[in-house]
Amino acid sequence: MTPGGPNLRVLFYWIVAFFFRIVMKVYNRVTVRGLDRALTVAPPVIIAANHCSNLDPIVIGAFFPRRLRYLAKSELFRFLPLGLAIKALGAVPANREDLQGSAGAVKFLIERLQAGEDILLFPEGQRSTDGRIQPLEQGVGLLAARTGAPVIPAYIHGTFEAMPRGSRACRPVKIFLSFGEPLYPASLGSKEVSSKDLRRAVTDLLEASLKELEAVNL
Repeated sequence: MTPGGPNLRVLFYWIVAFFFRIVMKVYNRVTVRGLDRALTVAPPVIIAANHCSNLDPIVIGAFFPRRLRYLAKSELFRFLPLGLAIKALGAVPANREDLQGSAGAVKFLIERLQAGEDILLFPEGQRSTDGRIQPLEQGVGLLAARTGAPVIPAYIHGTFEAMPRGSRACRPVKIFLSFGEPLYPASLGSKEVSSKDLRRAVTDLLEASLKELEAVNL
């Protein structure tokens, strides 16, 4: 095991995830629902979650028991505590163009899936301004259509109140993390279905699933 090598990075990931799992279990009384559904699907998968707060990737990374990779806007890494936390939990710095679905970002995420890694995406494209689910972009649908990777919807409730936009402090608000039924691109159409139609179908089904989880948690 060499300093900075892949084995050390994986070990550090699990140490940091364990730390945040303990802290947030006590401080935010995090409750996880439906995890058994998510874990029935072997890697690689796409975890697609709503996005209300900079806490979201930390919560998911801490409580999902498999290593995740995802892109995060480079500005987040400038705030040292948050930057160190999300980097340890699999974040890769990206500029605004990458986060809007540039070819480079798509290529990176496809490579991660093809390597058998699970990835985390926030298909709304940015944090919600009111805590409710916003219209989804088609990035998740694009990746699912191109790779065939299953999509697992994840809904987070409470992070908007715990650490809303503009806040750098986390409040002791109870947080719920709920996983929905996996979505399988291969089951959504025959070989004759175009990639564009499949992408749209995955996006529509994902949005419906997230809104169903939202309704249960509100």
